[in-house]
Amino acid sequence: MAAATTPAPAMALPEGAAQFKLVLIGEGGVGKTTFVKRVLTGDYTKHYDATIGAEMRQLPFYTNRGPIVFNVWDTAGQEKYAGLRDGYYLKAQACIIMFDLTARGSYLMVPEWHKRISRIAADIPTVLVGNKVDVKERMVKARQIRYHRRVGIPYFDISAKTNYNAVRPFLKIACILARDESLRFTEAPVLLPAEFQLNEEQKRALEADRVAADAAPLPEGDDFD
Repeated sequence: MAAATTPAPAMALPEGAAQFKLVLIGEGGVGKTTFVKRVLTGDYTKHYDATIGAEMRQLPFYTNRGPIVFNVWDTAGQEKYAGLRDGYYLKAQACIIMFDLTARGSYLMVPEWHKRISRIAADIPTVLVGNKVDVKERMVKARQIRYHRRVGIPYFDISAKTNYNAVRPFLKIACILARDESLRFTEAPVLLPAEFQLNEEQKRALEADRVAADAAPLPEGDDFD
């Protein structure tokens, strides 16, 4: 099957913006396409259509150091499209690895996805994200998410459905690329109101769980011990 690449819709990019190729990888069905569309247009898609090959969308951000654009390559997660992936990883300058907090298997595959991108584009800024933190019946608990600590990459809980932490992975990558942790987005993307929001108490609880999990000693063995 020929590789399929869907370009971003025509849009006016910020004048003089620095551009970076960012690949978004992870198992099929974890929410990669929904996440990108949410940040780009504010739309939230409930149904799942598998990405074939890759779709490229341009996400502009305005920062206190000037505008930047992430050319986001949303790649297919299904194994039957594995032969198409390496070409999309070439010349990548940043990476987001996504798994689904309601699907344990998608987290168990994170080391494999990290290995795949590292083989083609070594030492690029990489962030791990766990999607669907809004779902109460999560199968991957905060204390079980330790891979990022083992390999030294940032991690964020996110929710494409509620907009929770939607732009934090991009901000972190921008800080790493700029080598400036004081970099900030000066204009937030315009997101449509979410169907429901996590309240402040829920957000504090999630953040407290994450802080406690990251402060706990790393045990031997896999992340589900």
